[in-house]
Amino acid sequence: TLRCHLPRMADWVRLYRNESTNYMKQKDKVQRMAKFSLNGIKKEHAVSYQCRYKGLKPPGTSQKSDPVELLVTDHSYPPPSISLSPEEHVDMGTNVTIQCWSKNYGVDFLLHKDGHSAPIQHQDPDGGTNATFTLFRVTPADSGTYGCSYRIEGCCLLFSPLGDNVTLEVIPRPAPPGEERRSHGNLVVAVVRVCAAALVFGLGLYFVLDARSLWRRRDDSPGGEDR
Repeated sequence: TLRCHLPRMADWVRLYRNESTNYMKQKDKVQRMAKFSLNGIKKEHAVSYQCRYKGLKPPGTSQKSDPVELLVTDHSYPPPSISLSPEEHVDMGTNVTIQCWSKNYGVDFLLHKDGHSAPIQHQDPDGGTNATFTLFRVTPADSGTYGCSYRIEGCCLLFSPLGDNVTLEVIPRPAPPGEERRSHGNLVVAVVRVCAAALVFGLGLYFVLDARSLWRRRDDSPGGEDR
């Protein structure tokens, strides 16, 4: 389902494909959103789409929207292979290489990571059958599961299914001993300051209460008011 979101009511909304001047579908009398359904997805559906509308108040026809691409997976093509170097468990700051390869169908290779809706990297191997992706100076944020796909030669936005995946675990670097000592020292200083502040506050409160008690005793004693 393709959704065209409008800023105002429209007389009609039209759906275009591949920047064509001829529209493929139209919805009339639209409030804020028009839905266009594509049933039984085929290879020819793997293109870009745009919307355009004719407004009522004020009247006029809009420009075409930014394009949205529909990527289609064709499971009749074999998935690519993948490997990870140097290993699955690496220290923080290491450069990691992920290699993807297929037989002879690839045009663009894409690197996917679990949790991301879009590929995180892509590469055109200039007619080759493999691509090498490098993750420089990895951090714990780079930990996760990776997979590859490739764009199928000679057609639209048609891609292979994801193949096997690899899992990367980045081991955080422990803090240097000096930093640990500084951290411990800062904690001690903070605790001492809190204790000192509490002591000063307690002594001040004690003297205030003691003074008030003294004045009360003096007022309650015979002749206290005269004094």
